[in-house]
Amino acid sequence: MILLLFLLHPLFSGNAMAIEKVKYRVLEKEGRFELRQYEPHIVAETIVAGDFDAAGNEGFRRLFNYISGENQKKLSISMTSPVSQETTSEKISMTAPVNIQQTEGKWTVAFSMPAEYTIDTLPEPNDDRIDLREVPAQPVAVIRYSGTWSRARYESHKALLVRMVNQKNLQPGGDYIFARYNPPFMPWFLRRNEVLVPVRLSLDDTQ
Repeated sequence: MILLLFLLHPLFSGNAMAIEKVKYRVLEKEGRFELRQYEPHIVAETIVAGDFDAAGNEGFRRLFNYISGENQKKLSISMTSPVSQETTSEKISMTAPVNIQQTEGKWTVAFSMPAEYTIDTLPEPNDDRIDLREVPAQPVAVIRYSGTWSRARYESHKALLVRMVNQKNLQPGGDYIFARYNPPFMPWFLRRNEVLVPVRLSLDDTQ
């Protein structure tokens, strides 16, 4: 699976650093490689067929519609980033990054949900192609890079991450993930992109 993470222009009218990110702590760092321990979080995800770019765009559209109010919870609430009120349905803040993951020729696109929500308090999507899922705390190996969102660039950095995982005798515990942190208008050389993979650690590795 390739899990894709990205953000959209209307949500970045203010300081992009105010956008909530999934929380983690760094266990090890070497150059662009990091070994992180992620906290539990919830994702909204959808499976899309098609090529790398088209599937990412379609999945993003479905999920953005969900957090913009196409859900079944009829509440009027204010959010911190951005601040908004809806009288017809709840609007959910976007977090960073957005993920794309490939499995059996299809792509899973996922948005991480704000930490203030639980699986029980998140509104149900109107689109039955969207699922809500709890992701447990887990260690994750990461390569960070800037530049374009092309599949070729993703694949080259995935190969680098594979080498680092092998070099450090880590065992992958899931599929490789492509993460985008920035809106489309961000200049390519300023973008934060990552390739990630969950890994299994011994008790000694977490000390």
